[in-house]
Amino acid sequence: MAQIQELPAILADQIAAGEVIERPASVVKELVENAIDAHSRRIDVLVKEAGLAEIRVIDDGAGIPADQVPLAFRRHATSKITSKREFRVTTMGFRGEALPSIASVADLTMVTAVAGADGYQYHVRGGEVLAQGVASARPGTDVTVSQLFYNTPARLKYLKSPQTELSQIVDMVYRLALGNPTVAISLTNNGKELFRSAGNGNLQQVIAAIYGVKVARKMVAIEGQDDDFTIHGYVSLPELTRAGRKYQTLLINHRYVRNFNLTKALIEGYGSKLMVGRYPFAVIDINLDPLLVDVNVHPAKREVRLSKEAQLGQLLTTTIQARLAQENLIPDVGEKTGQLLAGSAAAEVPPVVQEQAAAYQEPAAPLEAQALPPAPAQPSKPTAQAVAPIIIHQVSELQSPLVQEFDARYQGEGDKPPFPTTMPMSTSAVAPAPKAEQGTLPIDDTSSAQRFPTLRYIGQLQGTFLLAQASDGLYIVDQHAAQERINYERFRREIGEVSADQQSFLTPLILNYSVAEALKINRHLATLAGAGLHLSPFGQNSFMVASHPTWLIEGQEEDTIREMVDWVLADGRLSIADFRAKTAIMMSCKRAIKANHHLADREAVALLAALPDCENPFNCPHGRPVLIHLTDRDLEKLFKRIQESHEPFAGEFDDHEF
Repeated sequence: MAQIQELPAILADQIAAGEVIERPASVVKELVENAIDAHSRRIDVLVKEAGLAEIRVIDDGAGIPADQVPLAFRRHATSKITSKREFRVTTMGFRGEALPSIASVADLTMVTAVAGADGYQYHVRGGEVLAQGVASARPGTDVTVSQLFYNTPARLKYLKSPQTELSQIVDMVYRLALGNPTVAISLTNNGKELFRSAGNGNLQQVIAAIYGVKVARKMVAIEGQDDDFTIHGYVSLPELTRAGRKYQTLLINHRYVRNFNLTKALIEGYGSKLMVGRYPFAVIDINLDPLLVDVNVHPAKREVRLSKEAQLGQLLTTTIQARLAQENLIPDVGEKTGQLLAGSAAAEVPPVVQEQAAAYQEPAAPLEAQALPPAPAQPSKPTAQAVAPIIIHQVSELQSPLVQEFDARYQGEGDKPPFPTTMPMSTSAVAPAPKAEQGTLPIDDTSSAQRFPTLRYIGQLQGTFLLAQASDGLYIVDQHAAQERINYERFRREIGEVSADQQSFLTPLILNYSVAEALKINRHLATLAGAGLHLSPFGQNSFMVASHPTWLIEGQEEDTIREMVDWVLADGRLSIADFRAKTAIMMSCKRAIKANHHLADREAVALLAALPDCENPFNCPHGRPVLIHLTDRDLEKLFKRIQESHEPFAGEFDDHEF
């Protein structure tokens, strides 16, 4: 029988290092977090060959006294906590494992000094001390790590390509900078600087340094608070999304963490404003009492356990909902359209013409528009079933007698629209939002404009889109998405107001499931009953349904009930409000007008009149945009009515021999 014996300290450190130090990015994370805990104001990260050759972290923090440097390399030696009673973790690190773990699998040299004292150098390789002594150093700490995993070939073989490892380091530095905007952090690889934050405490500037100024301009600040939690940060407008969640940063007391439930709460804050499969940018810092969070789940400290997690998720959702409700969410596509048109034109014209046309891409100043006389009044047609389109050449013509007559005739009390509407259209116009200069932050594009514009119907395009105008330009409305939104909010209200009455089946519905699914359903019978669905055990793995709620769609009762049960199997929880909202989405889509359906002019006018009455008129329930916007300036740029000044060709070619 094998004898039980205590492992040597070096071997124990190498085994423990497998959990703490997984790749070069882990080294960067641990060293930068130590520097942050030392109250550094500036941290420089320098790597060679994506950290595979060398990692160096320099800070201007408090430093380590010379007599305590050897102790810092012993496992579970830390200055962050001293007893169990003080286990209120307010620092990035607390386990005392980073330095000994790194030193056990690499060659590490530390030079550190405190203010007013000599520096100290400590050189460790594979857990063995090679040299130590007094050294010349400024206040702070300088740690150099080389030959990472030289004595653990299995872990070394696990590493990916230099490009992959560098991307992991960059991502880690980004998260640390977002969580600590008051610290100036820089990253340099092979002598080339990849990132630098200002360290002035402006989180939006850090976002701009990472994702770019255009992204930062499309993010809005959020703030929320209750008795236990305080939330602040930035989230993107629904028009700015990506296909993955990697652009979302959740911070707990400035520590980057991964938490599925909080991520889900973030997405729920957008509701139907997001397209399916699209995810927003977000940087959210959550401050709470350290007693409410357990950061000691894993040595890497990426996962945490939260008390009152459901309460925090609800606060996050409502905070984002309230903030986005203040925004005009109509996409402005003028710049994108101009780029597309410029790209298609460039493929058809010679290079010389492309160079000459380049001057038009960024106009210097708008031209003075010449006033055009109002269009002559058209004789009215005897029939009242169609509305004659009105062509408007400029904003001043909106006050013409023809437009006023149009409003009086087709938007007055005498003509009842065929679509239900309870709120008249607003009479104020949307002012164009001021465009901030490129590269300037913070971005405070505040505007006193109304949330939704007053739309005047122009015509229909290809039986699918409605063209409308307002005082600030052209709007293109997706008729299916618009009526789907109107229907959804009406159905959601009607479904929510019905009673809990039941309708009996002529023949009871029998549902069969596997053993595992049946056990789970048995645990949630009360939940299903709260949604109006009463299941009775019918055999070992079967359930009988004798009646159903009266608000279910006729002819779709069985499919809807099966969907309700599947939802409980997937999520483990179900509420009547959530499921009725989902049912309203399904009903609104099936009963909305489809593409290639030509509307009468009065129907189109009524549809546009009902749209402002919606709580969210910007997106259909599936997240698709209802309308897009082309400003007057966008249209003038597309038609080259706004140009940069340029020299005429006459003076250059007049003297040519031909």
